[in-house]
Amino acid sequence: MADFFNEWWGIWIGILVIISILGCAVLLWSQSKITVPLDADGKPQPVGTTGHVWDGDLEEANNPLPRWWMWLFYITVVFGLGYLVLYPGLGSFKGTLGWSEVGAYEKEVKDGEAQYGPLFNKYLAMKIEDVAKDPAARAIGERLFLNTCAQCHGSDAQGSKGFPNLTDHDWLYGGDPQTIETTIREGRNGVMPPMAAVVGTDDDVRNVANYVLSLSGSAHDPIKAAFGKSKFVACAACHGADGKGNQALGAPNLTDKTWLYGGDINTIMEGINLGHNNHMPAHKDLLSDAKIHLLTAYVWSLSNASGLEAIEKQKQ
Repeated sequence: MADFFNEWWGIWIGILVIISILGCAVLLWSQSKITVPLDADGKPQPVGTTGHVWDGDLEEANNPLPRWWMWLFYITVVFGLGYLVLYPGLGSFKGTLGWSEVGAYEKEVKDGEAQYGPLFNKYLAMKIEDVAKDPAARAIGERLFLNTCAQCHGSDAQGSKGFPNLTDHDWLYGGDPQTIETTIREGRNGVMPPMAAVVGTDDDVRNVANYVLSLSGSAHDPIKAAFGKSKFVACAACHGADGKGNQALGAPNLTDKTWLYGGDINTIMEGINLGHNNHMPAHKDLLSDAKIHLLTAYVWSLSNASGLEAIEKQKQ
């Protein structure tokens, strides 16, 4: 691939750009030589046509371009040449001003840090619970959430199939501020392996699914659930013998009615047969410590009464 990025290609692109611009200038110059013929009295004579005819008698006359229009084109040529002297555009030539997209981006980031850095640092020095009580801080956290988290969890943070609801009290890894911050910073990778081979036959899988439904008091077949209880031991290593889950592993609590993929018999059987693999990306390389701190405070406030009450009062 190095052959496609050597110095020669930059030179070749620069030559093509110059030839193209000069070619436009030559074309304009050649067209400026076209004039309207005059008779002996100095009156304009009919000009020829381009040979294009429409609808039988509609012809395209070969009139010269208006002078003001041609000068506008000449100005664009001069502007283009001046631009290419000042800014990059001729292959590897960087322009006399030394401007670059990377440099412009880094300057914007630097200016933003200079302007908002003190505000972020102020919140970074506060406890997450105290940050969550600050309406201005929550507003910043909400914008961060909409920019970085809403794609998966939704703009209302209530999630969807396979993406957790962040507004309730059901947490896979824990809902305390420190755990939420760790999740945002480091990400999570929750894996439920396919368990069909361990559980047994298709009937065993259905029996275990019915037993899982019985744990939360959902509609189920009690006879099949009774047969599935002994097979559930294969699941107890992660979900616990009582089915209440394990936040250290991110194993869901099966005794409530909060379901990440759905709580019907077919969806549960699909999970047992095929397993699940959930990935929450790490944001430590995308957001600064202060922004992660603010985002944590906002997410924590969504599922805590004090934070929710403050948000409602702010909206009123």
